[in-house]
Amino acid sequence: MNREPTPESSYTIARFWRCALQVNPFGYQTQYRGIEHGLDEAAYNQQVLDQCRALEITVVGVADHGSVDAVDGLRRFLEPHGIIVFPGFEIASSEKVHMVCLFPEDTTTDQLNRYLGKLSLTDPGDTVQPSNKTCLDLARIIFDCGGFWYAAHMTGANGLLHLNQAGGGLSHIWKDETLVKAGQIPGPLEDLPQNHKQIVLNKDPNYRRAHHIALLNAKDVVTPDDLANPRASSWIKMTRPGFESFLAAFKDPDSRIRLGFPPEAHYSRMEKLRFHGGYLDGIGIELSAHLNAVIGGRGTGKSTLIECLRYVLDVPPRALSAKRQHDEIIKANLGAGGRIALEVISRTQNGRRYSVSRRYGEPSVVKDDAGQVSTLQPRDLLPRIEIYGQNEILELARDPASQAAILNRFLPSGNTLTDELGVIARQLIDNRNKLLTAARQKDDLQAQVARLPKLTEQVQQFKSLGLEDKLALVPQLEREKQLAERVSEELTRVAEGLVMLNDNLPDTAFLSDKALDGLPHAQIMVRMRAALDGLGKEITTRLAGLRELHAATTMATDAQQAELKSKLDAESAALERVFTNLPTFAGRPGRDVGRAYQELLREIETIRPSEARAGSMDRLLHELHSQRRDLLDTFSQLRDQRTDELRQATRKLNRKLDGKLRLDLKAGAQRRALKELLLRVPGLGEKKLAWIDESGENLTVPALVKAMRDGESAIEALTSDWGIQPSAIEALARLDRSLVLEIEEIDLQDQILIELNIAHEGALFKPLDQLSTGQQCTAILHLLLLKNDDPLIMDQPEDNLDNAFIAERIVTQLRGAKTERQFLFATHNANIPVFGDAEWIGIFSSDGSRAQMPATAQGSIDVPDIRDRVAEILEGGREAFSRRKEKYGF
Repeated sequence: MNREPTPESSYTIARFWRCALQVNPFGYQTQYRGIEHGLDEAAYNQQVLDQCRALEITVVGVADHGSVDAVDGLRRFLEPHGIIVFPGFEIASSEKVHMVCLFPEDTTTDQLNRYLGKLSLTDPGDTVQPSNKTCLDLARIIFDCGGFWYAAHMTGANGLLHLNQAGGGLSHIWKDETLVKAGQIPGPLEDLPQNHKQIVLNKDPNYRRAHHIALLNAKDVVTPDDLANPRASSWIKMTRPGFESFLAAFKDPDSRIRLGFPPEAHYSRMEKLRFHGGYLDGIGIELSAHLNAVIGGRGTGKSTLIECLRYVLDVPPRALSAKRQHDEIIKANLGAGGRIALEVISRTQNGRRYSVSRRYGEPSVVKDDAGQVSTLQPRDLLPRIEIYGQNEILELARDPASQAAILNRFLPSGNTLTDELGVIARQLIDNRNKLLTAARQKDDLQAQVARLPKLTEQVQQFKSLGLEDKLALVPQLEREKQLAERVSEELTRVAEGLVMLNDNLPDTAFLSDKALDGLPHAQIMVRMRAALDGLGKEITTRLAGLRELHAATTMATDAQQAELKSKLDAESAALERVFTNLPTFAGRPGRDVGRAYQELLREIETIRPSEARAGSMDRLLHELHSQRRDLLDTFSQLRDQRTDELRQATRKLNRKLDGKLRLDLKAGAQRRALKELLLRVPGLGEKKLAWIDESGENLTVPALVKAMRDGESAIEALTSDWGIQPSAIEALARLDRSLVLEIEEIDLQDQILIELNIAHEGALFKPLDQLSTGQQCTAILHLLLLKNDDPLIMDQPEDNLDNAFIAERIVTQLRGAKTERQFLFATHNANIPVFGDAEWIGIFSSDGSRAQMPATAQGSIDVPDIRDRVAEILEGGREAFSRRKEKYGF
């Protein structure tokens, strides 16, 4: 249902209001149908009022046959309750076409009687007798009197369509668009007979009009209960219900008139926006769920509004230059202490309402509909919101990656596939780091183990001096020292394990009584909690024993370590005496020779465990390589899935774009990431890497990585297909291992080839890179207007657009899309708010120090003040518009 305007908004949004446009007074049924309803006038009028309030009927058209005597009685009941009454009457033309005529709400019965007097009714005493004037003559008089008429029950016995079909020759009436604007049908359009449907759909050449006739449901209401019949009322879009807005709706019936209840919005939308402090201080806005437009002179605050929405929703610009401009605008216009408050409805959060506020220099705060601070961030509420500042569409038109990202929202898997690819990419980076670390450790171990033959040879030299028997104890003592250190390491590792086990005991707080309260199977959960608690207690008990055991073992080994140290110290002292008694060898004192031999053996014993660790490292590397192969395979499958989904989405979008735009998919054609990575290699510049862009579709990362690992000859083999320059082959073959792994992780994303139909009629498609700047932006805007559950906000999209394309293409697409998505444009182009039929237009002005946008400067084009100011700002005023019209000859 339509929400009633709040006091703040004071009718600032065009909404659909329910209108019953053929309500008859209390005496109609008795007089014309001979049936008593058993109500006096007061009771009848009261029941009409009760039904209107219950059904949220806001506008009532009173139309008795050729009489207005009962208008005031019904009007006095309805108007005090905010129900607008359009007084009028029903008459028949000389062709017997029945016409319901309605007039402004302030029209008196005296005026109505004077109007009736102008219509040449053949028998004023018999109100059902037709006039002797034709339908078109009567229509002209009604319009001259400031009224409006529609063809009543067009398919009935005295209806315009029935009379036409009966051979009455009234097609000239139907085709007069100046005087024939609307007609009543008895229900939904699809229920009409095929011959009538062809006419109202403008498909019958005998009744062809330049524009469709407006269709209404306005069944005769002869008893109050008839108001509940869906066929008795239509929905008409007006900012504030009134006759002038009512007339404006028939100037754009496709946008403003609905036969049935307008569908509920099931997409995200911004509702209320308020500024506290700064340049926009005090401005309060209630946005429409459909199309919103901000207009005003330069410097009045349009761009500031867009950037403030960026700020409160924490959606920073993509480009660095745009970000600098954003920061400057926020700092200059919001200022220290300024705050923005926004209310949103989030489809992602199942249609719940949230408030988002942000003070200058602080993060955004999200509160739920109960006023509680939420852990959600703005991005959680509107994850796919799109905000574009000035010239950002042009940047988008020149960035293939961003173009492909626009289409991601049409993938069946949505963001899930992107998230999965991101997870795999992070796992590959982690795997790469572990591989490189393990490889370095293996290299270090191998370097140490490689020294063993040389050290062993040196030992043989000492043995040749006859020292082996004298110093036989030295290698044994060194071995004992290594083993003693290993005992300490093992005990330390056990202690760390006990601490880890204690830190990971079951925590049953999540199964508290409060958490289980009201759950249907809480008793089962209680038993589970008891089991976990029992496990925790048992482990705690056993941990205590294990700690005691560890402490006792540590004490025992400490004593044994001390004993061993004492023994080793004694043996070392004895060895020192042996060293002292050694004879001189090759001019070196025996003591020095003995110590050198001891140090050599100590080094050998230190290195010897590295042989075993090198084997373990081989096993780890094998495992990491196996893991990497699996990750790369999953990565490849996910990319293939993304390509398949993009290909399917592209086909569907081509059908939706209906000849305006043509999309094609080029798999793996986004190669900027590969080029940027290789540009880091010394000796590889733009020219030497031109082959990346110039090579055909068979360029793949796996093929390139394999060739680089296989060496120069393998890379040379690719030259004929890819055109790699000989000077680049050597550099590629000698790339660092870490860089090769990094290349292996590159995701060459798919490129969307975009072609725009530049013909006004027929088809003439040109690729994006061959279009003018305006045409490029037009093509991108076509994509942006496609379905998205979150709002699209743009600042002056027309800056880089061809004006003809805005009027012919963009506005048409926008009118269809706005029923399924919220839009907000800051614009200088009249086509967007006027022909797009914006439900909310906000008009900025400025007093020099602060922006101004009171409630009176907010509304839709059906509000006279808004219409005049739109014409003044966007068209240069009424006189300028009229002069241009005369010069164009329109």
